[in-house]
Amino acid sequence: MPLLTEELRAQLPPLYSQERNKDPTVICKFFCPWSDWTWFATEGSKEDDDFMFFGYVVGFEEEWGYFVLSELESVRGPRRTHHRTRPILSTATVQRGHRAVPPRTRLTASRAGFFLLSFL
Repeated sequence: MPLLTEELRAQLPPLYSQERNKDPTVICKFFCPWSDWTWFATEGSKEDDDFMFFGYVVGFEEEWGYFVLSELESVRGPRRTHHRTRPILSTATVQRGHRAVPPRTRLTASRAGFFLLSFL
C-alpha cells in the first residue's frame, strides 16, 4: 500500500496554507515502527517529481520542518496511521507524553536541506 494515497493527497492543504494557524491540523501521521521517528503532516504539495510535506517531526530533535515523500519511502519500514484529523497540540501531546509543542516556525532553505539530509 502506498504511503500517500490519492484520497489522502486530496485532503492535505497546500504548503503555507496553515501558516498563520497557531494550532494547525494534522492530516496524517507517518512513523517507523522500529524507531522513535514520527512525522505529523499538516500540509503538502507536489514539488517537481516529489511530494513535499510540512509538519512536526519527532526524531533526534523535535521541530517543525519539511520532509519529502521519496525520503519516507526510501527508509525501511515507514508506515502511515489512519487517525482522525485533529489539531497538532492535541495530537503531539498524546504522542509525546504531554510535553509542549514549540511554536510553529519554518526552517530557512539551508536548514531545510540539512534537515532533509538528516533522515539518510
